[in-house]
Amino acid sequence: MKPPGRKSAPRICCTDVTRHKPLLPLLAILLAMACFQTGAAAAKQLYPAIGPIGTASLRLLLGGIILLVLVRPWRYWPANPPLLPLVGLGACMGATLLCFYLAIEHLPLGVALSIQILGPLLVAIFSSSRAIDLLWVALAGAGIWCLLGVSASGLSVPPMGLVYGLIAAAGWAGYILFGRIVEPAFGKGTAALAVSVAALLVFPVGLAKVGTALFAPALLPLALLVALLSAAIPFSLELFAMPRLPARTFAVSMSLEPAFAVLAGLIFLREHLTWLQMAGILLVIGASAGSVLSAGAARKDFVPE
Repeated sequence: MKPPGRKSAPRICCTDVTRHKPLLPLLAILLAMACFQTGAAAAKQLYPAIGPIGTASLRLLLGGIILLVLVRPWRYWPANPPLLPLVGLGACMGATLLCFYLAIEHLPLGVALSIQILGPLLVAIFSSSRAIDLLWVALAGAGIWCLLGVSASGLSVPPMGLVYGLIAAAGWAGYILFGRIVEPAFGKGTAALAVSVAALLVFPVGLAKVGTALFAPALLPLALLVALLSAAIPFSLELFAMPRLPARTFAVSMSLEPAFAVLAGLIFLREHLTWLQMAGILLVIGASAGSVLSAGAARKDFVPE
């Protein structure tokens, strides 16, 4: 029973906040993508000292420590935790990052990420039975054809770069599938736990490959910067944006990530792409965005309350 003379505060629905103030979460998503790709460009600077495997291992270790301290995921530990899917999620995350870092040893950032984005694109397409999805498959296929520079003489990209990129795409697809099981159970602690599991799986590989060079004091400042740009900052921004945006809007905005990879590669690594490769990246972005938009037209957006 309400006390006399007092009015109840109006209930503000998350949907209303989302409808009227979408700019801030959208800016958060764009900043998160910029951080991810800047972190990837910075990570490439560590290759001469510890290689891509050592870089991935160090990034996951430091990123896991940072997220554990910031998020403290044990506060969100459920009564019956799905531990096996959590291990699967961490394994897919570790494989995706490791193979992406191996791919960018051979490929420009934009090309590698465009190949990797095939993972979530194919998950979206194969989970649907709509005829229009054939259009997005065709667009993505044309985009990859342009990116690889296929000609009568064969591929113009190193085959190992393509292989690593495709493994990273498969890992990203697995990350999405496992994430659907794990995230509802662990909530805000999911990212910190997944990165920590990935670190536990990948770091021993890096240690065996590189040895004590991983602990060189001269590498620590750049390694910490990579961990911040690739883990703590973007994950925090994404967690802020996700509940404040419709699922379709969030997914479409993420399809722009290859464009950020191209810019990061150009600005920080002086990586130049041909016009054909640029067209390929635009086709992949169009296929990803089109797949999400057409799926959203078939059902109402879900916005968490």
